[in-house]
Amino acid sequence: MDLGSAQGLEAASGAGSQPTHAQTVAGALDATVGSPTWDRAASIGTVTDLDEIFRDFNDPRRKWRRLLAEFVGTFFLVLVAAGAPMMNVAVEGSVSRLAAVVAPGMMVMAVIMAMGKVSGAHLNPAVSIAFALRGDFPWVRVAPYICTQLLGATAAAYFLQFALGVSAQNGGTYPAGGYGAGAAFLMEFILTFGLVTVILGTASGAQNIGIIGSLGVGAYIALAGMWGSPISGASMNPARTFGPNMASLTFTDFWIYVVGPLAGMALAVLVGYGLRGRGGGWDGSTAAQGTLAQGRPRRVSIPEGTGHAASSSSPEA
Repeated sequence: MDLGSAQGLEAASGAGSQPTHAQTVAGALDATVGSPTWDRAASIGTVTDLDEIFRDFNDPRRKWRRLLAEFVGTFFLVLVAAGAPMMNVAVEGSVSRLAAVVAPGMMVMAVIMAMGKVSGAHLNPAVSIAFALRGDFPWVRVAPYICTQLLGATAAAYFLQFALGVSAQNGGTYPAGGYGAGAAFLMEFILTFGLVTVILGTASGAQNIGIIGSLGVGAYIALAGMWGSPISGASMNPARTFGPNMASLTFTDFWIYVVGPLAGMALAVLVGYGLRGRGGGWDGSTAAQGTLAQGRPRRVSIPEGTGHAASSSSPEA
């Protein structure tokens, strides 16, 4: 149950009703906050009020770390996604098509596990916009995230071009021979619809499975690439296509890899609303924004019988 649902139940319940879990946690937190030793900056991650999440996210002392995570994560994603076909040109036959489509999925899985708690590990402009449309991510942060993702993708393409000695154009995504722009657009549309549906589904409400969600996202990217890449390259990510295009100054049919993913994303958000209602809850917001904190939060004791353990978090390195 997200926080909004808990508040709705609280408003509907009478004075003699049993307190909800949200009320129980709030009471315990109030007691903690009232103590002389309570430290607001050190308690991020234990407070259930969504305002605390947004205050933490907007803390200017931490913004650069979130953007760094998006830059590094997108860099490594494009490093393998564009690197596989470029390596095949540099060393003929060195990377099979199966390896080329599975590698990006595995890399996304690794990045989510490594950096998801810092930035949410979007790595994709379509994902950042999807979280914002769901109400899980502040719109003011969308542009910096997208710019950082594009920079990370471009840096990876330039690195590959320099290291392998082949044009980054070989790492781009283009409609396959014999198929027009319409077929490639439809492929990008439906593949991105599925990707964003999986991402929003594993990050929302009762379906939130935390870091294990990276397995679902990574598996989907690999499976989508297995059957969709022969038609469009299975980009599903404007940044992944932009990087090699920018490094090679070749923007052939680039619009497909912007409009297709954005249209698929929009449909996924709409379907997500039908499946799970509006966003903006605790699970979706923490998944979209990360839970970056400075220091160890105080442990909050929850009375026995609530079915939930005390809340705590490890310090960040």
